[in-house]
Amino acid sequence: MVQSKAKDVDGYLAEMPADRREALTRLRQLCRAELNGFDEVMAYGMPAYERDGVAEIAFAGQKQYVSFYLMRSDVRAAFEERLADQDMGKGCLRFRKPENIDFALVRDLLKATAARPGRIC
Repeated sequence: MVQSKAKDVDGYLAEMPADRREALTRLRQLCRAELNGFDEVMAYGMPAYERDGVAEIAFAGQKQYVSFYLMRSDVRAAFEERLADQDMGKGCLRFRKPENIDFALVRDLLKATAARPGRIC
């Protein structure tokens, strides 16, 4: 998907195709539940979660997959084994089908991110 021009996450989710909206809404719910003290913002055309003005987590509905951006290199390193079998770039976890999102893994990544500040890639 081209970067959204939505002003807020509600608007962003409303733009999404129905098959992705449910998964993206669930990602949002997890972020809101686990990222206490973070601000929900729109950044680079996607929902992002900032602590002290710095985005540490984001997600997006792309044309071919759902992206989950984990900008903390220390959290990625701590979860290296669990992430080994995932489709992952430097900081982007890609789920080709919304129904294949590992929400338990996402929740654990969010909890680790919220536990303490760390280095952003």
